[in-house]
Amino acid sequence: MLGGWHVSMPESRIARVTIGSLLVVGGFAGFLPVLGFWMIPLGLLVLSHDLPRVRRWRRRLAVWWTKRRGSSG
Repeated sequence: MLGGWHVSMPESRIARVTIGSLLVVGGFAGFLPVLGFWMIPLGLLVLSHDLPRVRRWRRRLAVWWTKRRGSSG
């Protein structure tokens, strides 16, 4: 579940890591019309399902974002 959206991911760990990696790599070509920089955070989100280091980064970002949103108003 992501912001009210339910996106099913492949059951295979290899498929998830491959999709996440391809999204991150494709995101670096964000200057092209179809590919975009939006692919990098999406790829990291997919990778955070299987890679503990990326999961910690995502969790820290979520905690930081929640504190920031809570203190502004």
